[in-house]
Amino acid sequence: MEYVQERIATLHDFTDPVPDAPTDEAAVVVPMTEREHASLAAERVFTALEAVDPGRVVVALRADAEQAPGVADWLAEFDLALDVLWCDAPGVATLLADHGLDGARGKGRDVWLALGVAADAAEYVVVHDADTKTYSERHVARLLFPLAHDFSFAKGYYARVENGRLYGRLFRLFYAPLVRALADAHDAPVLDYLAAFRYALAGEFAATSAVARSLRVQRGWGLEVGTLGDAFDAAGVDGTAQVDLGRHEHDHRAVSGPAGLSTMSEEVGAALLHVVEEGGVVPDYGTLPERYREAAGSLIDGYALDAAFNGLAYDRGDERAQVDAYAEAIRPPETDTRLPAWADAPITPGAVLDAAADALRTL
Repeated sequence: MEYVQERIATLHDFTDPVPDAPTDEAAVVVPMTEREHASLAAERVFTALEAVDPGRVVVALRADAEQAPGVADWLAEFDLALDVLWCDAPGVATLLADHGLDGARGKGRDVWLALGVAADAAEYVVVHDADTKTYSERHVARLLFPLAHDFSFAKGYYARVENGRLYGRLFRLFYAPLVRALADAHDAPVLDYLAAFRYALAGEFAATSAVARSLRVQRGWGLEVGTLGDAFDAAGVDGTAQVDLGRHEHDHRAVSGPAGLSTMSEEVGAALLHVVEEGGVVPDYGTLPERYREAAGSLIDGYALDAAFNGLAYDRGDERAQVDAYAEAIRPPETDTRLPAWADAPITPGAVLDAAADALRTL
């Protein structure tokens, strides 16, 4: 246990607190796919939310037409003020296309759709995943607590230690060393901000509705990093906090494959490099991959020692192979395909919610 403050305010779990927080003034966004429907983890999440009793829950559902009604019926069994936002509804697709917002589907697109609905419904917005096996009703209150104390953005962090080994690989082996390599070469406030987060790729965050409406959201796996970039602009160092959510267990991904960590690293890397370029950093892309490898190698030595200290399994060769795979993602970002901030969007959250609801009723 430690009590060190970072560049941003850091709230620690010393006493397993459940702080007073404005849960009744919050809308909780939960992105969920059809494969998570009725899983033990999702059951735990929504049962815990019943105990929290937030002002509203918005489930951003990605599912085909055969699965969506069953998921909606299952969600209706929980005693919650809950909206099922069917993100793959034909009417939603048409609405987006008619306003030039069609494009790649992904977790970020789903969260963006729900953020607009949530920010319209409540003073505060909380976002978290549905696959967390260790989810607790404490999480919502902890994330909201800073917002009741003059902060406008809060990010969750936690330990990823399961099955006798370290996880959180994309953060440990890609994000952290890449930010370190950039910070070693550039003195920029945005890099200080990005480096201050203890688990920058966590899916859990809270924001005031005003900040939520200002977020330009990445369509896919760059969601978390892109959110931090806009939070830096909207909340800044003084308006940002991070909150200890304990130890998390949730689904793991293979490194290779279309939904693997190497593919995710491409989207995370592009989002991160968009953020640092907007923050005034001009990376030397010719040398950055090698400088990243050097920074990652130093961190691997530290992880190996930490694992040995705690009696955990650790495979240096496997970790170095992952670094080599992730290094391929370090290149100048391509065209920015972020969705617009809801404050500037050409559609309304109400139109999105109506299109999703109408489609569900006709199935």
